[in-house]
Amino acid sequence: MIDAVVIGSGPNGLAAAVLLAQAGAKVLVLEARDQLGGGTRTAELTLPGFLHDVCSAVHPMGELSPYLSSLPLEQHGLRWLHGTSSVAHPLDDGPATLLLRSVEETSAQLSQKDARAYTKLVTPFLRDPRALFADALAPLRMPAHPLRMARFGMLGLRSAQSLARRFEDPRARSLLAGCAAHSILPLDRSLTGALGLMFLLTGHVVDWPVAEGGSHAITKALASLLSSLGGRIETSTQVTTFADLPEARTYLFDTDPLQLACIAEAELPARYVRRLRTFRYGPAVFKLDWALSERVPWKDPRIHGASTVHLGGTFEEIAAGEAAVWAGEHPTNPYVLYCQQSELDPSRAPAGKQTGWAYCHVPSGSTEDMTTIIEAQVERFAPGFRDTILARHISPPSFFSSYNANNVGGAIAGGVTDLGQMFTRPVARMNPYTTPNRRIFLCSGSTPPGGGVHGMCGYWAARAALRRLGL
Repeated sequence: MIDAVVIGSGPNGLAAAVLLAQAGAKVLVLEARDQLGGGTRTAELTLPGFLHDVCSAVHPMGELSPYLSSLPLEQHGLRWLHGTSSVAHPLDDGPATLLLRSVEETSAQLSQKDARAYTKLVTPFLRDPRALFADALAPLRMPAHPLRMARFGMLGLRSAQSLARRFEDPRARSLLAGCAAHSILPLDRSLTGALGLMFLLTGHVVDWPVAEGGSHAITKALASLLSSLGGRIETSTQVTTFADLPEARTYLFDTDPLQLACIAEAELPARYVRRLRTFRYGPAVFKLDWALSERVPWKDPRIHGASTVHLGGTFEEIAAGEAAVWAGEHPTNPYVLYCQQSELDPSRAPAGKQTGWAYCHVPSGSTEDMTTIIEAQVERFAPGFRDTILARHISPPSFFSSYNANNVGGAIAGGVTDLGQMFTRPVARMNPYTTPNRRIFLCSGSTPPGGGVHGMCGYWAARAALRRLGL
């Protein structure tokens, strides 16, 4: 008898499988595609020799994850590579603002008043940041460090717009905006303050890394570790109904709620299935990958040392663009998240060449071509960028939804992370990873703590499954 079948091989599915196997469970992972990885795959999307991350690219939470960081993934081929800064945020005038490991060096770029305000904002949470991350990357429960988490919660429940009021200078405000916009929410919404603050804090603990050779290295390391523990993996195995699954004691779905509802409909109460089908996914992304003839000609050459570049200008510009997306519009001046993996990892491109990776947010299911608008936003801060493009690969929302069924409408974050869904995803339950069927669990980014390559959704789901298994 198989103890656990994991459906889906994204980081959460593999993390769940590894934890189960560590406890002695007999585990089988089923993946619909011919390659493992979900959102952590790498491919030659443009030209031979140019390696592009198909979805996830830069992984601060991969390195800082309480569970993934406890695993011997380096022994299975994973190597993190770092730049000299985590984030660069250029404005039209003056040098870019860099998110550096040192709080002092980061705040020194700001006005005297904003430097004091920034230091006061982040320093209390850097005394034991990994303890904070462990509490923050958990379901709703009594935290291990309640006072620190309460202080974080008082700030995090606010909007990024509210947090930004403590700053007077565009540089500090824009740095916060770029981090908060990872939430894919309007910046006047609650919890955008938490996401912005969390990303700022990670940059003071580790320079945001990339995986050597591509994000698929994370997948390969987890799969190798699982195999060493006796776990089995089968690819090219499509699961459309529960009858497609082998007999097992438990089943963990690294899928979105809609797929769980379709596959296990006959195994779950009708009321629960209806609630799964009301889950909100949020906006989509439109992504470009480029093969470049040379380094991006950033106005500020220090940007080359950052793994991630937030493009979009001031706080007000970014907030307007994100609000437009939620109103069903396509911003002409969007927030663009640009990653430059080949600056940190020369193996991503032929000698002397570079790769580029960028996306902007668009309404769910959008069919509008954002290529010209995204490239104009890069050109704004790097005049001559278009002249370096050798080839491009365009990934509209339809690409992401066909590439991975979890990306409903082209949304890549596992669902909206606002107050209505942050802690009750996919539905409100005492243990969000369980279902009314005692054998069925959900372990995807549609459970707390949400999307990202951290494996914690899989970790918490596997712990719930282990209790049911008595292991």
